[in-house]
Formats: sequence, C-alpha cells, structure tokens
Amino acid sequence: MGSLQEPSALTARLQNTLISYHSLDENEWRVAKKSKDVTVWRKSSEEFHGYLYKAQGMVDDNPNRIVDYIRPGPYRLDWDSLMTAMDIIETLDQGCCVMRYTTAGQLWNIIAPREFVDFSYTTDYQDGLLSCGISVEHEEQHQSYVRGFNHPCGWFCVPTPDSTTTPAQSLLTGYIQTDLRGMIPQSAVDTAMASTLINFYTDLRRALKKA
Repeated sequence: MGSLQEPSALTARLQNTLISYHSLDENEWRVAKKSKDVTVWRKSSEEFHGYLYKAQGMVDDNPNRIVDYIRPGPYRLDWDSLMTAMDIIETLDQGCCVMRYTTAGQLWNIIAPREFVDFSYTTDYQDGLLSCGISVEHEEQHQSYVRGFNHPCGWFCVPTPDSTTTPAQSLLTGYIQTDLRGMIPQSAVDTAMASTLINFYTDLRRALKKA
C-alpha cells in the first residue's frame, strides 16, 4: 500500500482504495447485522482471509464535528467503549499521523485485548469528509497485547440533502477490515465485528448529544 517515507503516495492509494469500496455495487454485500438505525454488511476481503465490513447510519450533526469525534484526537478515547488507550506517535503531513491504540477484550474475553499501530489520514470528500487508515509496521510492542492489523479502512461522512434543517444530519458510512490475529474462531470474529460497529454508532451519537 505504501510506506511512511512517502506519506503523500500512501494517502493517495489509501483514499483511492476507500473510494473503490464506496463504489461497490449493492449486490456484492450481504447483511451481517441490522438494528433500528444502523445496517452492517460484509463481503470477502481481497486483502486477507476475513471480511470487509460496511456500516451505515444517520448521525445528527455536521460532518466536521462528527469526524472530529472519530479521527485521532482529544475526543475519541472519551466515548469509544472499545478503545482503552490512544497515543499519537508521530504527526506527518497535514491531516496525517501515526497512532497507537489498544482495545478491550470482547465476548467474555474470547477475544483478548488488542494493540494496533495505524497511519491515519483525513481529507475532504464531496461536501463532507473522509477519515481513513491502515496499520503500519512498528517494532515496539506491548507484551500484554496481541498486535492486530487493520487493512484499508475508513469513514465517509457527508451531509444529507436537507442538512439545512436543525439539527443537521449526516450520513456516516464506514468500511472496516481488521485482522485480529491470534487463535480465534472465525464465528467469534464475525459476531464481534458486526456488534462492535453497531455499538460504535450508539456510542458516537450519545457523545455528540452530550457535548
């Protein structure tokens, strides 16, 4: 996908990959889980042996504020119930950074806590924003965590056509393909990923409403 020695090339490839996912035909997706106001689909990933997940739902707020809560920064750790720690290791070009974060155990700790080191990039997309990322190699690793790997992933956030109403509304669409690594039953991974994405919207909406 690219290297941190050439962040501009990596951002271009990452952005193009996410836009290609966003352009996939509806028939290529299969519903994995559905709640009242969020739908999660999946399809086989072309990056690894697991699945590429797509999540979509409406969020009451404008894209700038929503993405501020999603991308690496002061808000994410406060509201994301899965994330237990986050540090920005390096700030690169404008809108780019490398972050290390850890996640809590899931499914009664069948899935143990994980650690990730990701390159993150946020840019304009149509009338909204795209915040995307991919894991990068990093030598230092905490011994108490399994190092997971995020293949190209990201969040598109665009205002709805009637976003002039109060409150503003945006369509938030995410693409996630995480290799959790370690000895985990595939069925446990599938259950965790779909549920995690539903909970992500619940936590995000609650945080935006409280702020």
